[in-house]
Amino acid sequence: MSELDTLIARIGGLNPRGRRALVAVAGAPGSGKSTLAAALVDGLGGGAALVPMDGFHLDNRVLRRRGLLARKGAPETFDAGGFLAMVRRLAADESVTVPIFDRTRDIAIAGAAEIGPKVQVAVVEGNYLLLDAPVWRDLRPVWDLSIFLDVPLPELERRLTRRWLDHGHSEDEARARVAGNDLPNARLVCRQSTGADLVVQNQMAMAAIAGPLKS
Repeated sequence: MSELDTLIARIGGLNPRGRRALVAVAGAPGSGKSTLAAALVDGLGGGAALVPMDGFHLDNRVLRRRGLLARKGAPETFDAGGFLAMVRRLAADESVTVPIFDRTRDIAIAGAAEIGPKVQVAVVEGNYLLLDAPVWRDLRPVWDLSIFLDVPLPELERRLTRRWLDHGHSEDEARARVAGNDLPNARLVCRQSTGADLVVQNQMAMAAIAGPLKS
């Protein structure tokens, strides 16, 4: 049985007593969260849905007023309280509308997806789902299973630099973006994330199973 199959079987065995199960997939930027979370949802079938944290990005206008636009992606650039309320609703309510982040337009779109009563497992993915910090740490009791992707910082730096290069930035621009924002966020996630039920370390093997890593 592959590592991915083992994770899917573990999730399939969750029994949260009459409500949908909540699974957290956490890790630093560039660790492969999106790829793994999507592979889990695909393996679980129609009774599972993906819920990205990115829909709770604060709007660029708000970030600009707060002087935080250059730090977009850091914990303080998200609506953490709104995200916490949504996750709690996922555990309690039959139907929940959730926002989705449109990367092309760089905006969050409210009410863009619905997690309905047929969804028995919500796979939530994001950087800060296990962060030991105010508001974020209140998420931990809600998860029925939490998975943390542990990838060494040099590998994260390589992947993040490649991401910016693939978006058309020069080598200097890519390295500046990684050094100024991505790596500080990655270090924070690696140092202050606690309480994962499962830690996935062999990301190169996971990448071979699930396809090219996305985030």
